[in-house]
Amino acid sequence: MGKHSRPDPRNESELPDDVDPADEALLYPYIRRRRPPLAGRRIHHPINGGASHVRPDEARLLLEWDGFAYQPGGVAVSLAEAHKWASKGV
Repeated sequence: MGKHSRPDPRNESELPDDVDPADEALLYPYIRRRRPPLAGRRIHHPINGGASHVRPDEARLLLEWDGFAYQPGGVAVSLAEAHKWASKGV
């Protein structure tokens, strides 16, 4: 087998018909993909790029996790406003 070969060719997102939805062990691959990344459910990034602590008075893009990917949630005027918005989603 090659370095990146998978021993089980099944697609993780396809569940057999005889699977009990209450069995979390079989649903683990699906549940794992639905969890937000370690960054959290609500994050923010400077609109002009760069580190988040640089130029705290610049606008920030607000992103919210919808279960599959981060979606735009708005724009904050400053770093302080972005922190307030991000902490509400916890």
